[in-house]
Amino acid sequence: MQKFLIAAALVAMTVSAEAADLPAKLVFKKAPVASTTYGWTGLYAGVNAGVAVGGEGRSGLNVLGFGGSFETFNLASLGVVGGGQAGYNYQFGNWVIGAEADIQGAGTENHANCILTCSVPSGAALRQDMTWFGTVRGRVGYASGPILNYFTGGFAYGGIKVSDTERLIGVNAGTFAVEQTRAGFALGSGIEAAVGGNWTAKIEYLYVDLGSINQAFVLGGTPHVIGTEVRESIFRAGVNYRIGGNGSLLALTPAANWTGFYAGGNGGSGIARDATTHTVLSGVTASNNFDLAPRGYNGGLQAGYNWQRGNVVYGLESDIQYSTQETDRSCLFTCTAATSAVYRQKLDWFGTVRARIGYGVGPTLFYATGGLAYGEVKTRVTENITTLGINGTAGFKDVRAGWALGAGVETPLELFDLFKPGQWTVKTEYLYIDLGSASNSYNLTGVQHNLTTEETNHIFRTGVNYQFDAPVTAKY
Repeated sequence: MQKFLIAAALVAMTVSAEAADLPAKLVFKKAPVASTTYGWTGLYAGVNAGVAVGGEGRSGLNVLGFGGSFETFNLASLGVVGGGQAGYNYQFGNWVIGAEADIQGAGTENHANCILTCSVPSGAALRQDMTWFGTVRGRVGYASGPILNYFTGGFAYGGIKVSDTERLIGVNAGTFAVEQTRAGFALGSGIEAAVGGNWTAKIEYLYVDLGSINQAFVLGGTPHVIGTEVRESIFRAGVNYRIGGNGSLLALTPAANWTGFYAGGNGGSGIARDATTHTVLSGVTASNNFDLAPRGYNGGLQAGYNWQRGNVVYGLESDIQYSTQETDRSCLFTCTAATSAVYRQKLDWFGTVRARIGYGVGPTLFYATGGLAYGEVKTRVTENITTLGINGTAGFKDVRAGWALGAGVETPLELFDLFKPGQWTVKTEYLYIDLGSASNSYNLTGVQHNLTTEETNHIFRTGVNYQFDAPVTAKY
């Protein structure tokens, strides 16, 4: 028996030496005793950073003088957020419940809106900023060893500034500003995975609703009412340190094998922040600057191939998506019965061809991705300007090309043993897509117009892949 054990050890060492640089093709088995199972119970604390995008809410400015103005638009703020979070998890079986609180600094702002014709005689420059926010939320999720997929929701609060600087009939009317601390709710989802020791990393989406601001004021002797709905989409990544956790177990788990072909489907949501300028060239030029913010759902298919060297994974992926992102909330040029321009924009479909590079930790792949993006954007403006004899609609369909950049987390899919072990994976991903800008000139009833609009999208989606060549998954 002793000779057999020595021979077996020599063979094992030889095989290990030859395979040192190769990724392991692993099908992990459930640990036989609870003490060696990765657990999520306990306190944790960490930091996060990301981007916040407004535009979900409707805004409006009523000027109750000079015949009245009742314009509606999107105050679509954009900027970075960052802060810290702390919480507690409790695990029973594969289920994890807990609570988390976070506080964030925010640099989101919007100061591109110039309406009321934005010309020398008259114009209104509007701005909305979120300076900070925080949440107190519950979390519920499903854990597969060191991987936790979760939903979250609860209380939200934050600081909002809104301002309006105007010139009315050639006179500087001044500036009105209001700052409030608002309260509301937050809903979202994410994925968190162990990265070594007691450290975990997460990627998360939060929808934050801080209610509405409605304020009456007077500028230049003229009564006004401004209203805005504060809705923010937060895309962020973070790291946590689990206090007293058993994360050292992960060091015993080699990186799984990601090499080979894969294909699958995905679904998620998207919101755009499209800077737009509409100019009417008749006598005195009128030119409104504003944001269109198409929002909605996306879904489609993806396929790709991964190569692997040690823990480093690199590859190519292509996807094609159907989109419902659309907006019709903007009505400018006073938006009265006699003078108005109503705008509609829709993202019909888009696709990407991207490189991926990532790092495997146990059964989890953390990756960055970027490359070519393309898609079709439809824009329509319906005008009624009786003083110029304008009454009609102009529409444009542009197939645009640009770029995409993002990051994600991909893990084995092991939900109630419904999927074949080792062949299915699930990913959660954020993509920023810039399709550039398009400028369209047109003529309505003899009056020349120009409409220029950008197309920039923030996509948060979850997908499922089938791995054709090798099992990736791990069971704990």
